[in-house]
Amino acid sequence: MASKEIKKLRDFPSVEELLQEKQLATAFREIPRPVAARLVKAAIAENKRIFRKGEGKVTVSSLKDHIRQAVLQAARREIRRVINSTGIVVHTNLGRAPLPESLFEAIKQTVTGYGNVEYDLAGGRRGSRGEACEEYLSMLAGSEAATVVNNCAAALFLILNTLANRKKVLISRGDLVQIGGGFRIPDILKRSGARLSEVGATNITTIDDYRNGIDPATKIILRVHKSNFVQAGFTEETPLKDLIALGREHDLNVVNDLGSGVLIPTRSILGHGEPTVQQSVQTGADLTCFSGDKMLGGVQSGLIVGSKNLIGRIKKNPLFRTMRVDKIVFAALERLFTIYLNDSQATDIKLWKILSTPESELYARGRSILKKLGNPTGLSVEATGVYVGGGALPESALPSVGIIFSPPFKATRLVGKFRALDTPIIGRVEDDRFIIDLKAIDVSDFEYLTKAIKEVIALESPA
Repeated sequence: MASKEIKKLRDFPSVEELLQEKQLATAFREIPRPVAARLVKAAIAENKRIFRKGEGKVTVSSLKDHIRQAVLQAARREIRRVINSTGIVVHTNLGRAPLPESLFEAIKQTVTGYGNVEYDLAGGRRGSRGEACEEYLSMLAGSEAATVVNNCAAALFLILNTLANRKKVLISRGDLVQIGGGFRIPDILKRSGARLSEVGATNITTIDDYRNGIDPATKIILRVHKSNFVQAGFTEETPLKDLIALGREHDLNVVNDLGSGVLIPTRSILGHGEPTVQQSVQTGADLTCFSGDKMLGGVQSGLIVGSKNLIGRIKKNPLFRTMRVDKIVFAALERLFTIYLNDSQATDIKLWKILSTPESELYARGRSILKKLGNPTGLSVEATGVYVGGGALPESALPSVGIIFSPPFKATRLVGKFRALDTPIIGRVEDDRFIIDLKAIDVSDFEYLTKAIKEVIALESPA
């Protein structure tokens, strides 16, 4: 197809001509044909508009460039692998916790064919969905029972709808948090059918505040872990054990929403003791809910542990079916919980491998990259700080190491250049410097990272 200037409307090639164009064939392979046809039609329409209004010169070549860019943008809306060098390990926008390859190898046969998801192999009859998964989870938590739904917000909604529909739920004003995506705890609570009863103040809520809020309509005392922000200064929070004692005194259920949730002690790894699921259960919370794809290092899910009686009631709620998970999630969680039960999370769960990688190792990796690149001017390996993310430890930066692009490299240009790579590298900008943080980058990606930096700096030589 000749690259000529379009002088008349009839000079525009047809949709089919462009779909058959060899120069666009590579781009079209990235997306379904109907999507390609839609983009071609839109590009022709836009270029005809430009032509009619005389807003610029239109050529067949510029039309094809327009289509190529539109196809590229459409293809990049599909989920693809990226390299996380942002300095946030459990990054919500990048899929939260990275999953171990061994997990998928272990479940591949189970999820690609048929499996005994709801079939009792011993009795030859219909079985209970996720039976082993729930057993492993309750063993880890030290609870009477456990169950799984599709996320932590669903878990909390289901708990409240089952146990406190049209009844009062006491919650501290300091616990009325907003979680990811703009969802707020009060909104979830109200939609569940429960009646919100705020007690205390934003910064101080005492046990007497809870006690004074109790009346015959009260059914639940709800505690929400403030995992994604920090209160400081003149503050006071009622300990969970005191809430549980108050609940026992008035025959009320105490529910502890841990948010991220964690199954292992974190102080030696993170320098901060995040409350564990086991501590919540041992302290006596009737139900504890938390996420599966944050500090557990698994797939998206909402996990509920606690009283066998209460979890039995939750599973009989008709809404439970609308929130249940499929065989992929159950198979993945079974494998994940097996790793924790075998106490091999430090080596077998990618999140904990990342968080445990020492600075010395990161420095060695960074210096190796710069050496292979010839130690170019403007690049350095320096100490940085990363955050766990996923709503956990918002002010507890962990020591890390990054490759720093200093002026005269233009940080804002580098952001776009690295993001446009076939495997995008998502970094961050601080003080007009572009940073590729090494903490969350897999060892297997360092060869690609080296080539990518070489490619980008060749195009972005300091001026």
